[in-house]
Amino acid sequence: MSKTSQTHIIETIPVDTIQVLNPRARNRRQHQEIVDNIAAVGLKRPITVSRRQSGGKVRYDLVCGEGRLEAFRMLGEEVIPAVIIDADERDCLMMSLVENIARRPHRPIDLMAEIGSLAKRGYSDAEIAEKTGCSRGWVYHVITLLERGEERLVSAVETGLIPIGVAIEIAMSGDDESQSILIEAYESGKIKGKKIGAIRRLLDMRLKQRRGLSKLKLGQKRESKRPSAEDLIRVYEREAEKQRLLARKADFTQARLLFIVEAMKDLLSDEGFSTLLRTEGLDTMPGPLAERIEGRTDA
Repeated sequence: MSKTSQTHIIETIPVDTIQVLNPRARNRRQHQEIVDNIAAVGLKRPITVSRRQSGGKVRYDLVCGEGRLEAFRMLGEEVIPAVIIDADERDCLMMSLVENIARRPHRPIDLMAEIGSLAKRGYSDAEIAEKTGCSRGWVYHVITLLERGEERLVSAVETGLIPIGVAIEIAMSGDDESQSILIEAYESGKIKGKKIGAIRRLLDMRLKQRRGLSKLKLGQKRESKRPSAEDLIRVYEREAEKQRLLARKADFTQARLLFIVEAMKDLLSDEGFSTLLRTEGLDTMPGPLAERIEGRTDA
């Protein structure tokens, strides 16, 4: 029994002949609701597959409808209604990935998995960004996380312990030791997401210095303590205080410079003072100061 809708054909096909090209994890409770609904009222929308020949037998690649297919299998059904389209395996995978990415709402970990799958199949960052609707920079950082992130970091993202944005920042760290320290600090609640980037840069710098001084002149190895979360916070707070002090000094210097410029403008506007300067041969001044007084540069 079959019917044609434009170029698509709907047929009843054996469940055991269908291959899932892009399997994905699902929420058990939500999937059980799909199973119960299909058991009660039947399948409302057929799955989508592409037909191919394999070893002289007809096989099908799943494009859309993994949840419905798994529900049929759980219910012990041997056949399922399916829309048959004409597409090769690569196109089927791409359509399946796009369908999963377009699904709303989706978890960040699902998007990360889809990007990783596309990268493994040779797509460039730009191509993946276009297909997923993400920025090229985001795609690059996700791939960096998958390629450079230590196993514990990727697992923490998959289990929801660490947000993907924080994990990407941690993965940009130089090595596994840095990542491990940052993961521990974040999981302990000592470091918040907004601080992680600055602390990562400080930690990388500190570890590089430690390795550079790992040997004394006599060839003895220097025992150095592994930084703790408390150490990172103290270093961060010291650096933050240095930056605040520099900012205050810059504001103070700027204020003094503005005072000098305004005072010089008032003096130079006095003809008697200008005449005195010319008489004494002091009527020239450094170029930068002259430019500020004449208003030819920003104060």
